[in-house]
Amino acid sequence: MSGPSAAAPTLPAVTPLIRAHLVTLEGKAGSAVTLPRAFSVPVRPDLIRRAVVAAQSHRIQPHGTSPTAGLRHSVEWSGKGKGVARTPRLMDSMRGAQAPNTVGGRPAHPPRVNTLWGKKINVKERRGAFAAALAATRDTRLVRARGHQVKEGTHLPLIVEDPLEDVTSSSAASDFLARVGLLGDVARAHDGTHIRAGRGKRRGRLRREPSSLLVVTSVPGKARGFRNLSGVDVVPVGRLGTEDLAPGGDPGRLTIFSSAALVALRVRLEGGVE
Repeated sequence: MSGPSAAAPTLPAVTPLIRAHLVTLEGKAGSAVTLPRAFSVPVRPDLIRRAVVAAQSHRIQPHGTSPTAGLRHSVEWSGKGKGVARTPRLMDSMRGAQAPNTVGGRPAHPPRVNTLWGKKINVKERRGAFAAALAATRDTRLVRARGHQVKEGTHLPLIVEDPLEDVTSSSAASDFLARVGLLGDVARAHDGTHIRAGRGKRRGRLRREPSSLLVVTSVPGKARGFRNLSGVDVVPVGRLGTEDLAPGGDPGRLTIFSSAALVALRVRLEGGVE
């Protein structure tokens, strides 16, 4: 449509910047810091789940049946017109074998080791999913929907001063979480740990533990005191991914950033290396 009556094109609005208080180890709010622009993008649960599923698919180990599974029999077919089914049968016997519809026969459509399990995702989609997962950590409603226990009035995500990265004992980490009102979420993960159902407990996956806090540091080897707490993950910002921020594809994980990690995250996002 053209002419003076045509509506002017709508220009995209500039994404606003979000500010958050820098929290001390005593749990007190300090100066305000500006979060990277990725924390202001719309939350896209569909995009987040797509990125998480793609990441999970690349960890699937190729597996399949033996090429001769179910075929290790000496069988014969009596031919047509004998009044019996055309199923191959053991030699000098009427017992069926080898066919998929028989006991001990070959599988009809077995998994194959040459199957390509990995799912592809576009670079822009992966970057958009990472930004959306970061933005979801701000939404208290999504965080509570994941089951996390957050004290009323807590502003998410929690940005903590750099001494957080020097916490080396579990007792010091627990004391800090108690001061900011997040220790209850660790207790929830501890109480929810249970023996896994099924055969997985024979394969080194005996216990199932709910996800709790995510602590993001600037470099590896920091904030070691949080690692032994139930459900808590400590990840350096260089290895931070969408799956860390949205385990299982569900956005809104309860996340703590150190001040240095926030600076490193801003550099990472501006460099376009997601």
